[in-house]
Amino acid sequence: MPRTLRIIFHRARETIDRYIQPGGPGVRIDTHVCQGWTVSPNYDSMIAKVIAHRNTRADAIATMKRALGEFVIEPIKTTIPACLDILSHNLFVKNKIDTSFVERNF
Repeated sequence: MPRTLRIIFHRARETIDRYIQPGGPGVRIDTHVCQGWTVSPNYDSMIAKVIAHRNTRADAIATMKRALGEFVIEPIKTTIPACLDILSHNLFVKNKIDTSFVERNF
């Protein structure tokens, strides 16, 4: 049975009061924001990109889950909870996904 995955992009002008980005082996962050930066209501909804690279899929997923769990961008609403749900889904873990995976399962 599909679960409900709510991804809501908040389009209000907000200032990032707290920003702590993850790091460590296999983690790279591409972003242009920092603590104190004001997010415009016209911003590109991707304000940061998290990249995880490890030798195996299982290790890369574990690294990404750790990185997302450590990432703090407050008070901005993010898709981090949705990403963690996807990373934890048994079909994603088994690499049994296609382009309609999210539509069918969330």
